[in-house]
Amino acid sequence: MSDRKYRIATIPGDGIGVDVTAAAVTVLDTVLPGLEWTEFDWSCANYLRTGQMMPADGPELLAGFDAILLGAVGFPGVPDHVSLWGLLIPLRRAFSQYVNLRPVRLLPGTESALRDRTAEDLDILIVRENSEGEYSEIGGKHNPGRDDEFVLQESVFTRVGCERIIRYAFDRARERGGKLCSATKSNGLIHSMPYWDSVFDRIAGEYPDVQTRQMHVDALAAEIVLHPDRLDVIVGSNLFGDILSDLAAAVTGGLGLAPSGNINPAGTAPSMFEAVHGSAPDIAGQGIANPVAQILAGAMLLDHLGEHTAAAAVDRAVCDVLGAGEVLTPDLGGTATTTDLAAAIASRAAELVDPVGAESH
Repeated sequence: MSDRKYRIATIPGDGIGVDVTAAAVTVLDTVLPGLEWTEFDWSCANYLRTGQMMPADGPELLAGFDAILLGAVGFPGVPDHVSLWGLLIPLRRAFSQYVNLRPVRLLPGTESALRDRTAEDLDILIVRENSEGEYSEIGGKHNPGRDDEFVLQESVFTRVGCERIIRYAFDRARERGGKLCSATKSNGLIHSMPYWDSVFDRIAGEYPDVQTRQMHVDALAAEIVLHPDRLDVIVGSNLFGDILSDLAAAVTGGLGLAPSGNINPAGTAPSMFEAVHGSAPDIAGQGIANPVAQILAGAMLLDHLGEHTAAAAVDRAVCDVLGAGEVLTPDLGGTATTTDLAAAIASRAAELVDPVGAESH
């Protein structure tokens, strides 16, 4: 095991975010004792108390950490645009986390929503632009309350923003085997998507070894359902990447199994890791939430820190425990609690990182 120390901030957030974050911390501590955790109680509950999801100096408080593990954000009574724009999106932008990385795959012991699909068919990496695009604050409501009331919502596609995310996706495609598909909608969005396409075409010339496709996002959504085996790496704008990654996660077993990372590739600020799923307040605190997505987000965190052996142990432990089928939460057809599943994964991970120690006990 590495003896290096890391300072990790946790923001459990709302609902089951609290449950699954605690589970993930348990597993990560098993494989890497040098993690020093600091918890921040920033959530919708905090918003209802103080009028803020996080304090104004929230980014400054987090800037010195090596990474951030985020639970889930959202709770009844607080509109989603308030919770997201009050915490998650400002942190992504403050720390230049312009890559949202979402690996989606069919894990052992789980079933796809698609008939007769295997793990070989369902292994897709979605690279989502995470700092601009359709998720822009530019716009507003005009003539409120009048018959001619209207709203404007502007999208922002900069040359720097498009180039860096598309080049990042090409690099990942080269590592994985050389296939990249770009999500576009240039037949309907007359300015933004033709510009995105032109940047993609230009950068493709730098990667002659990578096989490329460009598909309209609606056709690409159908491709994920009908022919997922034809896809490897997908790159998309903020909105398209968000939608496609949830769809892909759904067909590969559900959002409870899908992790994600908000990555600052330059390492100039902490990256942030989270499950794709939401806060599921209807089952919060009942001890039945599936912690796998958050545990795998923790594995991504370890890998990002360079602790590849520990990260691989967590990933393998998840696969082994799910594949055995003996300790599963209700959403996977079992009766285990969140804590039970986390403990089983932690135990298996400990065996993988220290097999001699495990045998001696």
